[in-house]
Order: sequence, then structure tokens, then C-alpha cells
Amino acid sequence: MASTYLVALFCASAGRNGEDLGADEEQIVLFVILLFDVTNNKVVALQSHFVKPQPNELSESLLTEDCKTETGLDENVIKNGQPLDQVLEELDRFLVAKGVHPDHGGKSFSFVTDGQCHLRQLLHPEACTKNINLPSYFCRFFDLRKEFKKFYKTDTIKNIKEMLDYLGLAEDQSVEYGVRQCQEMASILHRLVNDGNVFLEPEIINERLEPGICSKNEYVDDNSVVRSRGLPWQSSDQDIARFFKGLNIAKGGVALCLSPQGRRNGEALVRFESNEHRDLALRRHKHHIGQRYIEVYKATGKDFVNVAGGSNSEAQAFLSRGGQVIIRMRGLPFTATSQQVLEFFAREPNSCDVLDGEDGTLFVHYPDGRSTGDAFVLFASEEEANKGLKKHRDTMGARYIELFKSTTAEVQQVLNRSMDPRNPEQPDGQLPLIASLPQQTAQVPIIPQNLITSGTRKDCIRLRNIPAGAQVTDILTFLGEYSQFIVYQGVHMVYTAQGEPSGEAFIQMDTEESSTHTTLNRHRRQMVFANKKRIIDVIQCSGDDMSLVLTSGMPVTQLPQPGPAPTIQRPILTPVSTTILPSPSLGGLPFAQLPQPIPAGFPPTLTQIPQRPASFYPPILYWYPSPPVSPQTYITHTGPSVVVMRGLPINVTVQDIMAYFQGFSEVTADTVQLQTGGDGKPTGDALITFSSRAEAERAIMERNRRHLGNRFIELFMVS
Repeated sequence: MASTYLVALFCASAGRNGEDLGADEEQIVLFVILLFDVTNNKVVALQSHFVKPQPNELSESLLTEDCKTETGLDENVIKNGQPLDQVLEELDRFLVAKGVHPDHGGKSFSFVTDGQCHLRQLLHPEACTKNINLPSYFCRFFDLRKEFKKFYKTDTIKNIKEMLDYLGLAEDQSVEYGVRQCQEMASILHRLVNDGNVFLEPEIINERLEPGICSKNEYVDDNSVVRSRGLPWQSSDQDIARFFKGLNIAKGGVALCLSPQGRRNGEALVRFESNEHRDLALRRHKHHIGQRYIEVYKATGKDFVNVAGGSNSEAQAFLSRGGQVIIRMRGLPFTATSQQVLEFFAREPNSCDVLDGEDGTLFVHYPDGRSTGDAFVLFASEEEANKGLKKHRDTMGARYIELFKSTTAEVQQVLNRSMDPRNPEQPDGQLPLIASLPQQTAQVPIIPQNLITSGTRKDCIRLRNIPAGAQVTDILTFLGEYSQFIVYQGVHMVYTAQGEPSGEAFIQMDTEESSTHTTLNRHRRQMVFANKKRIIDVIQCSGDDMSLVLTSGMPVTQLPQPGPAPTIQRPILTPVSTTILPSPSLGGLPFAQLPQPIPAGFPPTLTQIPQRPASFYPPILYWYPSPPVSPQTYITHTGPSVVVMRGLPINVTVQDIMAYFQGFSEVTADTVQLQTGGDGKPTGDALITFSSRAEAERAIMERNRRHLGNRFIELFMVS
């Protein structure tokens, strides 16, 4: 049905305008509407509003020089304007008063804009960022340029001025920038209606992401897909859809990319309904989710199908049940059943119902039928799913279970990987879990082994015969699905005293059962590195076994001191007294600043020591933040428990954080680390080291989800 009324809408931002409107994330400062009666072909009314933007922490000026030059707006006038939500409320009252509001018995109307940017790139993204719920009438509009080109059959028109020139119409002489634009749009509308154009099919802006299933054989246009990089690891498909708010994403069009170990790697492939929307998405390169900027690049249809496409009939049947939300469970016991999953979610507190009972669960298996420890669960509503997510890290038997919101694409991706023969090569287009590991000269602590683990529990594995150039990511790829059972900071590469890889690594697993399963399934398997295959020995061991291997029976009891390396006399048997280790030259590798002296982490042993040079240079343990920690640049303190603060203002100081934790005497300037990205700019995160896990948990309980200034702060544990 043709629209009876049209509302010409024009917005200006505090930054770039024109064809670059919305490309710099600047806020709306001018909002102009003009009501046009199509039936009588005349202007009914016009309203212009100055919009006061939220304060910018990085700039005292409200308007950029580009904005002032383009629009002629005065900063003092903008300061006295109304916030966006109040302007939108006034618009709503205006539509009611003019008898065109759809919820108050009004006649049908649609917005009309000069191009796509005013609604898709500016109003919808900003409203989403400010948590403003736009009325549904903002999701229907006509693009004046498209209507003009279609009716007059011309492809050369790019803006209002060219339309006026084509029709031989004079430019409007209004003084105010936005009013002038709307009056000129009204002149063009008047001519279009006179010449017989009918406004029949408005464009639709999708209000939410719709679920959908992609098959392996589906064709996806190369010009409809982008790759988003730098996403927070906990981002869901709905979070990514909000980042692209205003643009129409295809059903099931968000595919979160997984690392070779099955963990989200901070990337997603997004498929849009058209090439036009893909091109608009590319303009959001380095826009933000919270404090994190997101990179947006072109991708191909093949990239999307490789990640999101599936052919597993069990997955198709599961996904077709129509659940509103999918939750991924990770770390399940290998013998877990559907009934145990239902009981897990039915437990108080936060009891919730799984959609369709046992049929609403899908376990992930390998081709031989073994469980991977993962499962997907369907929920009928966001409310039920949110109750379920509160059970994150609750236990099932002796295991704690991790819960994450998932997507149809992730279900297909995980099922595809689990059912295919394991290929140790890193898949094309996939980044490793940690994009770039620190070089040997980076400031990474070197931890004496006896501070890492000790004891007789065989919850560790030893890898031998590793290629010299292999990195930690190569080891994780080799371990495959078993890497999910590695404890925090549990991967330890062993280097020689000269800083060269020794060809060995020790890995701490969460249980002896995990260590046993890993050894049984990965021992004497091939690691593919540099197009060559190498057989890797995987040996189950304990912390004490690790000690004996690394020291050949020598107790590591004190950290090395700066200065020349002293000589150690070689006894036949391991001495019971304290031994001072030398300070080797390692090309800048630093030692962790730990208390001295350090008591031995294992009892003296009578193992005979092999003959060595007079000066003993022990192997060195190199560690990095291993799964499930996601942020790529976190190198934490060596304290027992570390808490992450997320969502901090960019200009936050250590003193602000100490004030936030008032009452926690151990939070001092020495225990706070403000995090910066690769470009040296603050990320909005900080690490706070607590002397005990109990104090860290108390801090989270008492301070989580409070405000620092006008910022909402999240706290969570990483160690």
C-alpha cells in the first residue's frame, strides 16, 4: 500500500557529514523532520532540533572542525540542545498531534532520507549504543536517491544538489543547514509526485538477528561478507549484530570463528543481505564495542561457508527445533548424559528448563563415538537462557562447567571439526588462539619449576621431540581437543640456558583423568610443522617428575642474583643444602621478581647426576596465559589471584582504581596494572593482584557491576 504521508528526515553529526556520515562514530547534533502530505502534494510542517551529545572524555569541544565547516553550527547552541532521547520523544508527540502516528490511529507514513546513512549508519547505531529503543516506524524508509534513479531511469545522481540540477529546480535559500536540506528534499518529492511516482515499497531495517542454517553446498556472494577482528572473546552473535545495527544481516549470518582448539579467536564472519550493506559495514572499520575497536575487512562467500556451513543431519535436526537461544557447555565429563545436563540446569538456584527436554541437547562426538566434553543446549527464551548462564562454572561431578551463548554457525562449525579426521595443520583463514606470542626478548617472567607445580599427582604431560621452530600454538594444534583441559598458565616451553628451544614442553592438565586421556590419544602422533612430519612423544608425569627432568635431581632453591655467574662444584649426589643457581646470559630474558630465598618445592633426592660442565646452566621455563583466558596481551602478576577490571574510562588513573577498591588495603599502586593495546593506547582494562583467592572473590562480590564515574565496571577472575 502506498504511503499517505512521508517524513523527510535529515541528521548531522558532530564529526564528518555528507557521504561520510556515521563513519567516525560521532554523535547526532542536528535532527530535522519535514512532514509531507503525498495525497495533497504539499508540506504540512517542519521541526528542527539541536541535539546535545554526551560528553567526550577525550575532547572538550563538542563539534569537530569538519562539522563546523560543513554545517555552520555553533557550539554554544548545541550545548543548550536536548539529549537525543528527549528529541525522539518530541518527534513521537509531533506525529500524534499531526494524526500520522501508527499506534494512535494515524494514517500510514514512511521516512524518506537522502541516502542510507542517516538511519542505517547514524541514528540506529547511536540509539543502540545509548540503549534507546527506537519505535518500529524507524525501521521503514524510502531512499530518495533510489526512488529518483528508478523513476527517472538515471544512474548518475549522487546527492540532493544533482537531483535539483537534473529537475531544473532552484536551491533553497534557508539559512539553517538542516532546514535547507529538508526543504530541498520537499521540492524533489513534490516533483516526483507530480510526475506520477508512487511510493510503494519502503526499505526495511531488521530489528533483530534472525536464526538460520547454512549448508555446505549453499552459494554465498563474495560481495556480501565481512570479517570482523578484535572482538571481545565473550561476544555473542547478538553482540555482533548490535555492532552492525542498522544493517541487514542475513538469517544466521553471524559465524563466530574458532581456533584450532575450538575456542573463539576474536573473529567473526558476517553475511549481509546485499552488497550495499556489506559496503556500509566496511565503513565501521575501527568502530568500538565498549573500549575495544573492531577491525572490519572484506571476506569471501567461501570463507563464510567454511565456517558456518554444515551437512551434519543431527545438527540440522537439533537447530530446526526453533530454540530462541543456544548455550554451549564445555568441560563436561566424558560420560555425561542428556539427563545429567537437564538435572544440571534444573538445580536451584536459577533453575531453568531446556527446550524439548533431552531432545534439546546435542553432544559433540568424534568419529569413533568418543565424547569431546562439549554439548549444545536449546532454550525457548532469553529469560530462561539468562538463568542458565548464571550456572557458569557450576560443577557436574568433579568438573566445573563453562557456559557460553552460542550460534547456529558455531554448532555447525564444532560438529564439522569433531566429525572430520583431525588435521594437525592449522586451517586456512583461522588465527591461532593467541595471535602473536611474545618473542624471547619480551618481558615475560621465567618461573622456577618448583613454584609452578610439585607433588606426585600425574596431572601433567611431557612432550618430547618438538621441532625447534615450533611455537605454543603448534603444540595446542597438535593436542587438538585435549588442549581444552589445560589449566590457566599451564603450558611451559623448555629452553636451554642459551635461550634456544630444547624440543621439550611440560603441560599441566586439570585432572589426572585428562592427562591420561591425552597421553593415550596423542602419544606417538605426528606434528606437522614446516610441511614436515615429526613423531611426538607424550608422557604422563607428575610435578615431581618434571622437577627431576629439569634439574637432573638438583633442587632449585633460590633465584639467581644479578652479576657474574658463580661456579657450582659438582657433587656425586644431590646436596641437601641450599644451592645458588647462576645468572645465565639469555639475551635479555628477565627473571620474575619473587621472594628469596625460595624453599625447595620437592624433597632432596638421591638420583645420580649426569656429568656436566663445571658451570651449570639449568633449563628455563617459558610460560604464557593459556586457555581459557582470552585477552591476547595479558601478562599477569605472579600473585596468587588476579582480577580483571573491564569498562574503565580511557583516562582512568591508578588512584581512581584504588579509590574504587576503598576498604581493600592490599590494592596499592604496586598491585594495579593498567592495560594498553599494541598501539600503546589504553584498552579500558586493568589487572589487580590480590594476595589470596578469598580476597579476590570478596572484591568481585562487593565491587562487581558498580560505577566508576559514569562507567559500568565488570570484574572477573583470571587466576
